[in-house]
Amino acid sequence: MIPPSLIQSSLGAQPLTLEKGGEPSSEASGVLIIGAGQAGVQAAEALRSGGYAGPLTVLGEEPHPPYHRPPLSKAWLCGELQAAQLLMRAPEALARKGIDLRLGVPVQAIERAQRRLRLADGSSLPYAALVLATGASPRPLALPGAQALGVLSLRGLDDATALAARLADCQRQQQPLLVIGGGFIGLEVAASARKLGVEVTVLEAAPRLLGRVLAPALSDWYADLHRHHGVQVRLGAQLAALETGPDGQVRGAWLQDGSHCPGAAVLVGIGVQANDALAQAAGLDCERGVVVDACGRSSDPHIYAAGDCTARRLPDGTLLRLESVHNATEQAKSVAAAILGQERPFVATPWFWSEQYDKKLQMAGLSAGADHWVLRGTMDAGAFSLYHFRGPRLLAVDSVNATREHLQARKLLDAGLSPTPEQAADPAFDLASLLAPG
Repeated sequence: MIPPSLIQSSLGAQPLTLEKGGEPSSEASGVLIIGAGQAGVQAAEALRSGGYAGPLTVLGEEPHPPYHRPPLSKAWLCGELQAAQLLMRAPEALARKGIDLRLGVPVQAIERAQRRLRLADGSSLPYAALVLATGASPRPLALPGAQALGVLSLRGLDDATALAARLADCQRQQQPLLVIGGGFIGLEVAASARKLGVEVTVLEAAPRLLGRVLAPALSDWYADLHRHHGVQVRLGAQLAALETGPDGQVRGAWLQDGSHCPGAAVLVGIGVQANDALAQAAGLDCERGVVVDACGRSSDPHIYAAGDCTARRLPDGTLLRLESVHNATEQAKSVAAAILGQERPFVATPWFWSEQYDKKLQMAGLSAGADHWVLRGTMDAGAFSLYHFRGPRLLAVDSVNATREHLQARKLLDAGLSPTPEQAADPAFDLASLLAPG
């Protein structure tokens, strides 16, 4: 927690000059945030709006000012968005809030005993509180040929720029794109590539698309959607190796059944892994991410974490990993509050979205553990919702082109209210009536 003297009061800021025990001055060290993405920027701004008046520095490893990542697989890839439209916060806007943004600054180590960071250039920075907002990285493909030219992943702006250039080559030369992985990133890129007129094959090792997050009926609906737009979807596709030409360029993929899929470019979308190497090296509790509580506190009382790099410890001892803008935003607010000595646990219903072609999927809640689901609306109409239940309890709602129902579902889940399966399946039943007082 930051000393109270660094929190803005009606008398103005009165920075503490020396902490007990002769530790580094909080005025000199303040708060350091590693990561200039959604969680890092939100944590910094929430600290300022919460009254923190001390030194506040955000360290970004990339050279780019903070930008929005969701459009990278969609509008940006299709050339429908200019670079300025990706900008999340201009450096000048952060500077006006007294937030020192330093770009292109990799952190080499966290020295917990001294409460300082060692940077890649050999310099160091002290901290009173440290926030890890280091995000996640694409999981690498461990197969022969995976290092060939034209084998790409998508996480940041540089990745998206390289992929856009490859898609332009495929479009111009009428060559196909191969997508490995039928998750959200892979399917969004497939939809964008088809919009550009590029032939696409999706290879998914599992028996259905998005199998870990969607009900079978919705998985099948998405497979049909992509096939309707000309994508070749191959399920249960077990890869053996990527084919590389004499020039080092990728040419396609060999499957374990001996079949071959051509591809002048390959997008690997087989999930992500938390960027928790710094935390692990520093001895923090990590398990598929930096382990934090509902307020973003790590196992070190001076270190907090938010966003895709985290794994939240739930009251029952299990860990929850959420990868979304909503989670990054809300966890960052919780972290800022904790640093300021306040309790603001992030317990709201998580929600997610994905856009593919003209369909917007909005997901509220977590469907893991559901034992049945009901359909509201008709899939053929292209606007419907699936309600996931465990017994009589509503766990989650997946909506396609049904934003009103999505927002209503979030309210129901936040309030702990469950319609009966019969009510959820009946379009004539007003679900909003469950939220009415009395």
